[in-house]
Amino acid sequence: LIGGLWGVGHTASLLIAGIAVIFLNLKIQKYEKPLEFCVALMLIGLGTNVLIKLARGGRIHFHEHEHGGHHHLHPHLHEAGAHDRPEPHTHHGFKLGVRPLIIGMVHGLAGSAALMLAVLATIKSTALAFAYIIIFGIGSIGGMMVMSLVLSLPMHLTATSFARTHFAVRALAGVFSLGFGLFMAYEIGFIEGLFR
Repeated sequence: LIGGLWGVGHTASLLIAGIAVIFLNLKIQKYEKPLEFCVALMLIGLGTNVLIKLARGGRIHFHEHEHGGHHHLHPHLHEAGAHDRPEPHTHHGFKLGVRPLIIGMVHGLAGSAALMLAVLATIKSTALAFAYIIIFGIGSIGGMMVMSLVLSLPMHLTATSFARTHFAVRALAGVFSLGFGLFMAYEIGFIEGLFR
C-alpha cells in the first residue's frame, strides 16, 4: 500500500507536469537539476530519520489480537523504554499517511519525469498524450507496489526472529539513503553547477 501511494504521488506530479508541457509548452529540462536536488534533500532527510530512530533505540514488534472473531497481527515502533509502559490497544502501526504520497510526488518530478516529459513533448495529439501519462502512471504504481513488497520482505521477515539482522538492514538502508543523498546533492549542486 505504501508503494501504491508512492506511485500515485509519482503519477500525480507527472500529470501536473504533463499538463504544463501539453498546454503551456513548458520546457521541463531547465527545472531538472533543481528537482533532482530536491530528491537528494529528501533522501538525506529520510536516511537521517531512520538513523535517529535507531539511535533512540526504538524497536519494531508485532501485536497479536482478535476483533469479532478475526485474529490478526499488526506491527509498530516503540521508542526506547516505551514498551515497558502499558498502552491502550490501537492499530497505529498500520496508518497510511501522506508521507509516501509526498515522497512519490517529489520523486515523480525528477529522474523518470525528464524522460517521460521529453517523450510527451513529441506527441502531437492531446488525447494520446494524456493516454501516455495514464499508462505510464499505471506502470509506475504497479512497479512501485511490487518493488516495495520485494524490499519490505527482508524487513518483515527479520523483524521478530532476527532482531540484529533487522537492525542491520534498517541501519544500512538509513546510511545508504543519507550517503547517496549527500553524493547527489554534491554532484548536482557543485559538479553539475546548480549553485554556480
